[in-house]
Formats: sequence, C-alpha cells, structure tokens
Amino acid sequence: MRPIRQGDVILLPVQQVEGKKIPHLTLAEGEATGHKHRIIEGKAELYEKDSTLYLRVFSESALLAHEQHKAIPIPEGHWMVKIQREYEPEGWWYVAD
Repeated sequence: MRPIRQGDVILLPVQQVEGKKIPHLTLAEGEATGHKHRIIEGKAELYEKDSTLYLRVFSESALLAHEQHKAIPIPEGHWMVKIQREYEPEGWWYVAD
C-alpha cells in the first residue's frame, strides 16, 4: 500500500496498530479553521501511542472527510497518522489546513 494524503494529513501504511483505543475517529483538527479530518463511513478504530495516532480500518474501506477537501476512501489495513511539515529558513512548521 502507498501513503495517502488529504490536506496536511498523511496516512502511512504500517504492519500493525498499537496503543490505547480512542473513542472518536477524528484524525486531526485544523488550527486555522477548526475543520476536522475524520472517518465518516466504514468500520475503523483510532489508537494513540507515544503521541502518535494509528488508524485501523476493518471494512473494505473507510471514508476520510474534511470540509475543504474531497472525501477519500482509505483501504482496509493499518495506518500511522502524521501531520505534514514544511521547511522554511526559520525552521520546520506544521502545514496549516
């Protein structure tokens, strides 16, 4: 599987998901707008370990939605959730969404 990107969120395939189960399916919340990257369809669970989120999709796919981006299907499997960063001469910054 290949990485999947929606705005500033990137999902990286991993062998397995670890951590404590989280009772929601919000992968990230936009700092500027308050809009959320979240799973709205399909069977999935979100976990957290060492300040990193992991998504496990049980159904054939789950739909990742955000108010400013086209909803995209996430295939069944295990995913690490990362917020993309960009480099500027002043240092590294998280991509604003």
